[in-house]
Amino acid sequence: MNNNGIITRIMRYSLHDGPGIRTTVFFKGCPLHCWWCHNPECQAPCLERAWQPERCQLCERCITACSHQALRLLDGTIQHDPTCCQECGACIKACLTGAWSWVGRHVTADGVIQEVIKDRLFYDESGGGVTFSGGEPLMQPGFLEALLRLSEEEDLHAVVDTSGFAPLSVLARIAPRVNLFLFDLKVIDDNKHREYTGVSNAPILANLRWLLEQQYAVLVSLPVIPGLNDNETDWDQMGRFLAGLNSSFGVRLLPYHAIGEGKYQRIGRNYRLVSIATPSPERLKDLARQLGTHGIDARVGDG
Repeated sequence: MNNNGIITRIMRYSLHDGPGIRTTVFFKGCPLHCWWCHNPECQAPCLERAWQPERCQLCERCITACSHQALRLLDGTIQHDPTCCQECGACIKACLTGAWSWVGRHVTADGVIQEVIKDRLFYDESGGGVTFSGGEPLMQPGFLEALLRLSEEEDLHAVVDTSGFAPLSVLARIAPRVNLFLFDLKVIDDNKHREYTGVSNAPILANLRWLLEQQYAVLVSLPVIPGLNDNETDWDQMGRFLAGLNSSFGVRLLPYHAIGEGKYQRIGRNYRLVSIATPSPERLKDLARQLGTHGIDARVGDG
């Protein structure tokens, strides 16, 4: 186990990351790079800089502080040259308004759990607890294991929200301490999965099958991305796969939303799905009914 890790934030009073009222801890680092990711700041496994130009007062303190000439004032805004930047953080230290900031922070498992248990009363009254999300929690297995051990000692209901992309040895190591897995299935076709996420879904499907064979509690989450993974063939294949698992598990459909678009801009990345709209409630119900033809009882939404 490793008591040290990197997270982006701790979100209190979450209602959509498992049963009851929860506190969600967002891990930094993910092996997938989904086109529709709404937490892009969680993808890189290290600290990175964020830029919020609306906070900038053009004082040029960051330009003066940068010894690598990575910043300059051009056309009334601060321009950043990534080819010169050494990620030293001098601009962040010099900034007085928070226009420059670090994404991510180093923490200890003990410190995180001390923050989590501040809301124990809400967990006890609602049947909630703590959820480890990201990013991908399984990318920091030692840190996750330490957090799960402490959660167990504090009698906290622990949920792990995962893509399932990890060695089976890692999953087997942490699974006994997990009360519920929120398990994302992005795309069932492997070629599409590679295109839209950057990795094969073979280990993901194998890990889901293993969890269910071992009778761990699993809620399968299916994101619905119009034009990418919502055609009839995709969902027929998804229904056949889920029906073939022959185990007891829940299924929910999660509609695509573009709430992460602004985050991409702050960390200097381009958002690839600008023109994609949120699927209609009618479309989601249609897809749920299609899964139902395979005997899969799927609910719609985050709840």
